[in-house]
Amino acid sequence: MEPGVIVIGILLVAVAVAAAAVAVAVLSQRRAARAAAAAAGMASTAERLAATQEQLSGQLNALAASAASHQAELGRSLNDRLDQVSKRLGERMEQSTEKTSKTLGDLHSRLGMIDEARKHITELSTQVVGLQDILANKQARGAFGEVQLGDIVQNALPPSAYAFQATLGNGRRADCLIRLPNPPGPIVIDAKFPLESYHQLRAAEDDAARAQAGRAFAAAIQKHVGDIAERYILPGETAESALMFLPSEAVYAELHANFAAAVERSHRARVWIVSPTTLMATLNTVRAVLKDARMREQAGIIQKQVLELLDDVARLDTRVVNLQRHFGQAEKDIREIGVSTDKITRRAGRIEDLQIADEELEPDAALPAPEVALPVTH
Repeated sequence: MEPGVIVIGILLVAVAVAAAAVAVAVLSQRRAARAAAAAAGMASTAERLAATQEQLSGQLNALAASAASHQAELGRSLNDRLDQVSKRLGERMEQSTEKTSKTLGDLHSRLGMIDEARKHITELSTQVVGLQDILANKQARGAFGEVQLGDIVQNALPPSAYAFQATLGNGRRADCLIRLPNPPGPIVIDAKFPLESYHQLRAAEDDAARAQAGRAFAAAIQKHVGDIAERYILPGETAESALMFLPSEAVYAELHANFAAAVERSHRARVWIVSPTTLMATLNTVRAVLKDARMREQAGIIQKQVLELLDDVARLDTRVVNLQRHFGQAEKDIREIGVSTDKITRRAGRIEDLQIADEELEPDAALPAPEVALPVTH
């Protein structure tokens, strides 16, 4: 091979090597630049990561503080609400306890009232049994009617208007005598209580028993009416009628509801049957009659007093006329005294004038004193 070719080949190789070296150097520079750029990017990224981490740390701290604050506020709110709930529960428990105590107290009070009512019921049942025993005895039943009659009369009339167990001219004693003026005159009230026949009437189970008990009841009423008419209607001593007092409203209602014939017979006998209610109404009417009678009795006294008052007025008028005449004479005397006083005053003035004139004439002693004739006073 020729030397020039070798040299050219060597040169070419050298050029190739140089080119390769240059390429390697360029590549190395590029790699270094890329490495530097990568390092700078990594540093920047690290800085950004550090900043982000710091920011995140601050945000986390702020979030932690906010969370702690919210937690503390939530804790306070929960505590306040728990306190309020506890307070409300306590108040409600206290109110419930008070209501329960009050309810228990009311319950005890009502139980006491129930026990007291039970005692009263027991006493009342005992009294009812005693009343039944009293009403089973005719004498005791009569006394019961008289006591009830006495209570009604005493509550309705003044004591001067009645008398109990008054003896009449025939020797009979009236349960009550009402002192009415004539007419009609004193009226007798007699208490009757046909309890046996009434109980038989109420206890009758069939029509036959009821009819028989009804006849017995009407007969008992008629007997009482006849006895009262015979014993207590006395011409010239008592009124022309009398009152039969039935102490039971039930007996009175039964009589007027189902025994109209017995009531009519009592009217014909001039015996008026009354119950406690109708007797009170009757006595109120009697009280009005007594009041009217007292007013009529006082009318004469009032008229006499009025006539005497008129006489006193006439005497007073005469004395007033005399006094007026005396006042006129006194007025005339006062006028005359005034005239005399004026005359005396005028004469005193004249005397004073004379004295003044005498004083003026005193320096001239030779002159004789004038003689003045004083007027004569009449």
